[in-house]
Amino acid sequence: MYDVARVAGVSQSTVSRALSSHSISALVDEDTRQRVFDAVKQLNYRPNRTARSLRSQQTDLIAVLIADISNSFYHPIVRTVQDVADVHGYDVLIANSDHSYNKEKHFCESILRRPVDGIIMIPYHLSDDEIDQLITLTGAQIVVLGDHIHHPLVDYVWVDDEQATYEGIIWLNEARGHQRIGFIGVPESMPPGPRRWHGYKRAMEDLGLPIEQDLVSFNGDFSLESGQRVLGEILSSTKPPFAVFACNDLTAIGASAQAKKMGYTIPQDIAILGFDDIREAALVTPSLTTIAQRPKEIGEKLTELLFDRIENRVTGPARQVQVEYEIVIRESA
Repeated sequence: MYDVARVAGVSQSTVSRALSSHSISALVDEDTRQRVFDAVKQLNYRPNRTARSLRSQQTDLIAVLIADISNSFYHPIVRTVQDVADVHGYDVLIANSDHSYNKEKHFCESILRRPVDGIIMIPYHLSDDEIDQLITLTGAQIVVLGDHIHHPLVDYVWVDDEQATYEGIIWLNEARGHQRIGFIGVPESMPPGPRRWHGYKRAMEDLGLPIEQDLVSFNGDFSLESGQRVLGEILSSTKPPFAVFACNDLTAIGASAQAKKMGYTIPQDIAILGFDDIREAALVTPSLTTIAQRPKEIGEKLTELLFDRIENRVTGPARQVQVEYEIVIRESA
């Protein structure tokens, strides 16, 4: 910074202001700021953010924890977070948990070693107490996706998975006439699976349709492979259902592939309904009917909530923002 100031013919404090956040940078006139930028380019200068954070107690860095980096549902969320963070002058660290509690804990330990100003999390296993401890030890602002975290200072964005699934099952019956409807879910420990199971169960009860245990499995894990495996097990043990709801699109696409492999025609023999509306849902054959979330909007809301806290526009109790859903009708149902 001393060298930049010398080349630009300004003080070090002016260099600091010119390279700071947009609001502080605006205090420097345009000609002076341009001289600073020219000197920065000439010297190939990069601010030392670690040193800056020691002075300002601000890192200009946020961290994002997602559940499965291979699942394209998360890609628009992360892309949007990065775009918004860039507008605020922030860098983004991205971590992947693979739905693993140990990896979620490792992420928390990493944040203790490398402080950040804010965290966007999609936690599957961390408890409210563990998130409270992370806040206490780091002082970071935290927002999460999903309404299963109930911390008085943690904002969250959520989609009503239960109601969305309920409406999807009702649609399969009332619009498509299906009465035998299977369910491919995940273990109780993996939200939002249980919420989607409750929506399925409530819809079947309201329709007066039996829940056939041979058509229900909680052995999925939101992956393509589990969709293939679980539907294969269902079709090997019973006559095929008229329709199957899968807890996410990757599972649904895997189930569709398995059904075709076993000689079934979709949707004539088996109709398949997914959840998420990932990009691949419109590209597979047959294209996937699914319950669409809005990941770009989710990313926008998560980042908006976070920077409200980081930039002290909002204090006080946790806020909740709900994002809408819709049934996207394609070929699989």
